Amino acid sequence: MNRDQIRGASRHLKGRAQTALGGLTGDPARQVRGAVNQVAGGAQYAYGRARDRAEDLAEDLAEDGRHLAEAARRRADHLIDEGRDRARAVRRRGADYGRQAIRTADANRTNTLLGLAAVAFAAGWLARRAR
Repeated sequence: MNRDQIRGASRHLKGRAQTALGGLTGDPARQVRGAVNQVAGGAQYAYGRARDRAEDLAEDLAEDGRHLAEAARRRADHLIDEGRDRARAVRRRGADYGRQAIRTADANRTNTLLGLAAVAFAAGWLARRAR
């Protein structure tokens, strides 16, 4: 319960008392002031309730936003970890293939040299202007 609800309820009760007292004393002006205070107190109380509800909704939305942000952060962390794992696996596989290529080239030196010479000749032939 907030300040507007308390003030509105007390003003409403004050208006009821004024209306009753005006009816007992036969004072129509007091009855009208009492009715005005009742309506104003009820409106202030309703405003206080609406404000209280709006604050609750804002807190709920903020909490939902925090939950969504936390879920997004967890998902991003998972994707980053997964990417790192895949990068490590590719790096290991590339290193393995490189070592295997070196072993193959070492075992077949003559064929490797002939292959490199053929690749160099083809690259030179493709790079020259007049064919």
